[in-house]
Parts: sequence; structure tokens; C-alpha cells
Amino acid sequence: MISARGLLGHWWSAPADAGPPLPALVGRVDLIGGGPGPADLMTVRAHRLLLEADVVIVDRLGPGDELRAELGAHVQVIDVGKSPGHHPVPQEEINELLIAHARAGKRVVRVKGGDPFVFGRGGEEVIACEAAGIPVTVTPGVSSAIAVPQAAGIPVTHRGTAAALHVVNGHSPLSASALAALTDPAVTTVVLMGVTALPRIVATALAHGVSDELPVAVVENGHTPQQRTLHSALARVVVDARDAQVRNPAVLVFGEVARAGLLLPSQTASRFAESLA
Repeated sequence: MISARGLLGHWWSAPADAGPPLPALVGRVDLIGGGPGPADLMTVRAHRLLLEADVVIVDRLGPGDELRAELGAHVQVIDVGKSPGHHPVPQEEINELLIAHARAGKRVVRVKGGDPFVFGRGGEEVIACEAAGIPVTVTPGVSSAIAVPQAAGIPVTHRGTAAALHVVNGHSPLSASALAALTDPAVTTVVLMGVTALPRIVATALAHGVSDELPVAVVENGHTPQQRTLHSALARVVVDARDAQVRNPAVLVFGEVARAGLLLPSQTASRFAESLA
């Protein structure tokens, strides 16, 4: 920690009428949404904050490699990314990192894939910073719940087809509201972090009377050169996903908007079929 006196040298002493001593130098934390992957899908504000950072704390998903190329040599980059079944840095330790670097006078930027407040634990980090007296702001990002289906030509709402959107965390059991959404033909249900949970989700939905012909799409590696899309139906999607060797990261879309060829039927269906080859 650097005091104002330390910056000027030990020979300096304040006059008697100089008032109270200056507070210790305190940095700040900016939580920014990294969007679905490509750096050019981040907001202008998020990009500006990154270029002003002293410390950047990044997740596994988001524009990590692209960002590193733009950061100055003085910027410390800390990787706290999680992968399925592997969480090397618990959330409490991430909170402590944010606070410790900000207390050292650093401008800390926390980069989260998608949007910080959509299953990104951004709220927990805001609470931790506020409790520690650290200035904190949040810059929104494009959520993968919307952007990844869009990359595959799937609109999560579409006039005459879907009038509402329900977003679910695949790590949790299907709630009553999620089951209600799956049975409503006017609702699109998007599941994030749901590849491993797909068999459980399908079994629960079928057991609660959801139509076995409900259209399902699985969009893997959205907005990347490795993107591919699987179109199926509820009763067949587990087998189809296994045969296609679907892997994380992927977004699951349930509802009429997931039907192959909804937009530009002849062109769209063939293009997305090729992506699975």
C-alpha cells in the first residue's frame, strides 16, 4: 500500500494546518461482460475499461486470448476459469483476489463470459466488494443465452412462434417454472451449462408430460470457427447428441424456434446440417 507521504519522500512533512491525512490509495473493480466469445462483440465501454486495467481476472469462456494480445506488458492477467467438474479457484478466493488487488491501489477488471448477472455470479462479487468498501461497477455483456442461438440462426423470440424466453441453469434440477415453460408452445427455454445434464433434463421433461416431439437445438462453440448445430426433438436428442459427440461449451434451446429451417428454410437447414459434418 502506498501512502501520499510515501509518494513524496520521507523528507516531506505536512504543515500543522494541512488538515487530516490523505486516505490510503484504493483502487476499484469493474465487472465486465465478455459476451459470447469474439472480442468485437464486447461493448465499447468494456473494451475501454480493459485498456485501463492494471489487473485482469478472466474466466474460461469469453475473449481471453484476443484480450491478452491487446493488454500492456505491465498488466497482470489471472486465470480463474472453471470447467465441468474442475473449479480450481473457489468463488470466495476470487472475491478475495478482487479486494486484495483493489486495496493495493490497482484498477481491477473482472471479465466474465456473457453477462456478469446471467449465471455469472456477478452479484456475489458486487456484494463482496461493497462489503469491503471497494468501488465497483458492472458493465453488461451480450448473454450467450441470446447470442449463441442467434449465431445458429435461431431467434429466441419470433412473432407468431415464441413470445417469451425462459433461461435455465443446467446445473440445477428443473423447477416448476421451467417445466411450465417447456409445456408452453409460446415460450423458448434456453439452458446454459446443460450438456452434461441433458439426459436428466430430457427424462424430467418427458416424465412431466412435455411433448416428445418438442424441437431441440444444441449449439456448440457458438460464434467460433468450431461452431456446429444439432437439430433434434426431445425424445431423440440425447441419442443424437451422443452420436454427434457434443461437448461443452454448448447452449440448449427447447421450443418451436429450435425447429430446423425456421428462418430461410432451404438455405438455413442445409448450412447448419453441413456444420455437423
